[in-house]
Amino acid sequence: MSDWSVSFTSLYNLLKAKLCPYFYVCTYQFTVLFRAAGLVGSDVITAVISPTTRGLREAMRNEGIEFSLPLVEECRTRKQKNSEVNLETEVANSLKVGNSMEDGEEPALSDDDDEGFSWLEEMGVQDKVKKPDAISIKLRKEKHEVQMDHKPESLALVKGTNTFTLLNFLINCKSLVAAAGPQTGLPPTLLSPVAFRGGTMQTLKARSINAKARVHLAYEDMFSLEIVGPVMPHSLHSLTMLLKSAQRGAFSAVLYTHEPTAVFNTGLDNASPALNKETIRKDLPTCGLHPKTLDQLSQCPTLGKSSIRFLEMKDYAYTWKS
Repeated sequence: MSDWSVSFTSLYNLLKAKLCPYFYVCTYQFTVLFRAAGLVGSDVITAVISPTTRGLREAMRNEGIEFSLPLVEECRTRKQKNSEVNLETEVANSLKVGNSMEDGEEPALSDDDDEGFSWLEEMGVQDKVKKPDAISIKLRKEKHEVQMDHKPESLALVKGTNTFTLLNFLINCKSLVAAAGPQTGLPPTLLSPVAFRGGTMQTLKARSINAKARVHLAYEDMFSLEIVGPVMPHSLHSLTMLLKSAQRGAFSAVLYTHEPTAVFNTGLDNASPALNKETIRKDLPTCGLHPKTLDQLSQCPTLGKSSIRFLEMKDYAYTWKS
């Protein structure tokens, strides 16, 4: 792991110096995407982790890593707005109670649970009623947090200087290496669009297929190109620019996404879509990406938890399905 730690630190330093736009840390349990300042509408370094578990999030908190759960907060905000609208339309407290009972919602646990059983003592039956202990109350409060484990909603977002703390946490985290299975003893895989210390260059496997397809009453030659491997975002954008020119603005592509990473298309909280493109080009001059690719990566994500599955261009205009 010492050589891997050196490679990981090298990549982070390149990212911090804006010589690397982004890189992935792929473990057997989760994937981390580090992005340089200026990408996805953020003016600081960001890191997104998916999927996460309650144990991982608790360990990060214990290490002092501040993070947010964008999808959970978005859902909470949406529910809060809906509840405010409902409160405005309700006319009586009795109707409020009736609606909550019909919805089957469990009453929220308050901090003064002990006071809730005081009336039992007054009746002298407190010994006959089983009172929930502190552990049961805590588990009940954390029920929702445990339920979202391994789901897209468990996406964690780390920003700014906390990404460096995350770096040290991942380097010292022994559970990153599998103790059993085909990946036993192997450190996490590092994927980057630029060279880094200890890295090796891997080419994507491509295979071309020629066939004839019936169009109306005649047969036309059809050409397809199959590309296998970890096709990173900059590679996909470069391919679309190449096909746009070579195919004269007419082509289609079917994309197969690594499902746990589709949630990386979620927009960041407090992102700034108005970041100056010229500033981004100036800050990332030698990262090796095409200026148009940088412009694309600098935009705020809009796909949410989904990803592009089908991409088609006709007359130099794009359409897609997610």
